[in-house]
Amino acid sequence: MFGFGQLIDILKKNPRKIVFTEGSDPRILEASSRLLASTFLAPVLVGNKEEITKAAEESGFNIRGAEIIDPLNYDEIDEMVDMLCEIRKNKGMTPEQARGILSQANYFGTMLVKMGKADALLGGATYSTADTVRPALQIIKTKPNNSIVSSCFILVRPSATGENEVLAMADCAINIKPTEDELVEIALEASECAKIFGIDPRVAFLSYSTLGSGKGEDVDKMRNAAEKTKKAAPNLPIEGELQFDAAVAPRVARTKCPQSEVAGHANTFIFPDINAGNIGYKL
Repeated sequence: MFGFGQLIDILKKNPRKIVFTEGSDPRILEASSRLLASTFLAPVLVGNKEEITKAAEESGFNIRGAEIIDPLNYDEIDEMVDMLCEIRKNKGMTPEQARGILSQANYFGTMLVKMGKADALLGGATYSTADTVRPALQIIKTKPNNSIVSSCFILVRPSATGENEVLAMADCAINIKPTEDELVEIALEASECAKIFGIDPRVAFLSYSTLGSGKGEDVDKMRNAAEKTKKAAPNLPIEGELQFDAAVAPRVARTKCPQSEVAGHANTFIFPDINAGNIGYKL
């Protein structure tokens, strides 16, 4: 199974750049110092250089070698303004408006990715989810043939064998009450994301019901979404609807759904709505 080690090896052969929009945050500075020591991801810190350097010194983190870009003092700002105006021309954006927006680190960082100056972006240390995602929706936009943007959380925890277990959970942050068809898209994208992080996805559509033990609109939604996803990805192990204990506990699965190849061994979890997802990944 493809895992974290192989992913890191690939990045070491072809290092990428990641933008951090909250460059002076201590958590970001710690992550940057560790990345600089590992050499497979190069951090790009957005913010005032003096403020970031001072914050790093006060926090005790070595960020020597990190690229620091100040939105208010960027050599290619005119090119960035022109590109943003072109992207948002249907909204009537003017150069003056673009300059004001690009003074914000979340928009500036997203434009660095759009312009190919970096490969990825991490935000949310101080920005809200909405303020982190909005620039990406407006500038990067959705993947071709996708109708929505969704989130996938990758969690690592010790397993019963002592090794790390890697899990994927979606959608825990963006879509408030996804429809059946949106859940299909969420499940397919979460499964692809899971593979990147070394997970061989076994997908469980979660509910308060296990294969018909309960009734209700939400139960029907998850069951129907699971069936649609099976048709869309026939080679992907999928089960639903499942209660969480039936999805993860082999003993419970043997009682509630003994014929399922996913129940009791699921590692990619699809939640019915943002309430369940946001609570679930934090437990």
